[in-house]
Amino acid sequence: MSTKAPAGLFIREYRDADEAAVLALLASSLGGGPTGMRSPRLFRWKHLDNASGHSLMLLAECDERVVGLRAFMRWRFISHGEEIQAVRAVDTATHPDYQGRGIFRTLTLEALDRLRGDTDLIFNTPNEKSMPGYLKMGWRNVGRLPVLVAPRHPVRVLRGRRVTDPRPMGPVEAPTAAEALADPELPSLLAGRPEPRLHTIRTLEYLRWRYARAPVLDYRAVTERDPGGRLSAMAVFRVRLRGSLREATVSELLLGEGGSAVGRRLLRAVARAGRVDHLAMSFPPRSLERSAARGAGALRAPGGVTLLCNPLHDRIDPDPTSMTSWALSTGDVEVF
Repeated sequence: MSTKAPAGLFIREYRDADEAAVLALLASSLGGGPTGMRSPRLFRWKHLDNASGHSLMLLAECDERVVGLRAFMRWRFISHGEEIQAVRAVDTATHPDYQGRGIFRTLTLEALDRLRGDTDLIFNTPNEKSMPGYLKMGWRNVGRLPVLVAPRHPVRVLRGRRVTDPRPMGPVEAPTAAEALADPELPSLLAGRPEPRLHTIRTLEYLRWRYARAPVLDYRAVTERDPGGRLSAMAVFRVRLRGSLREATVSELLLGEGGSAVGRRLLRAVARAGRVDHLAMSFPPRSLERSAARGAGALRAPGGVTLLCNPLHDRIDPDPTSMTSWALSTGDVEVF
């Protein structure tokens, strides 16, 4: 161990036998999470089955119990043809009985020491409570990623939480992401347009891990085909309740060689398939995806998603501490 731990605290890496204790710690510290439950299947998919590799997970033990967790999920970006090995800081937990003892800081500094050998960049989207701790340890506040909202039932959206009759979830009339991403023509959508900004490497393996094999989250997809019947575009999304409103979160727009008009049609198809009150999404500025969202009636919502980063060296091009260097979509920053 390279970082000095407070007296009585022992730091070590996660082992498979720790799963139950770690899930219990997450539940006691953070509650049920975005899905409402701490599923072992979701935990393993996220940290052990990731297409980019196993997460670095460090545990703090005290009094023969697991009292702290820091997890860094593997991620891969690319820019100018160069891969950037990244991790996303997620699943930070300290047991309520042991807070205020420096466990968060100790685990984080130890993780930084271990990551420097094989990682270029750390990024995350913290909440307001945890952000000051990151900034004190050298993270940079890059800025806010805008969230776009396209109302489909404007009156209900304007009434928002005053609605007392939330629409039942009901079925989503679209294939599962697993079915859609099994299409043998999918590689034709991944060639992509030149993008000099930092963006996620979207391989078949990544997309199928991220959406087809994700348990609990129930990702769906709608597609468009050209006159010859060939796959030409795809949107990946999931439907959930946001307060009293039924929302479709659009994680990916894979437009291939198509233009923004194709994207607009896909977004309208998402709204119909999910029978939603509104769509929520985030796409890079000056992109066809952002143009499609605007054309589908999306407006910028108040606030946004705060992006922090911690470059572990100064050789990353473009500069990751500048918001203009990033081309991120919903699926890159979605909390799961």
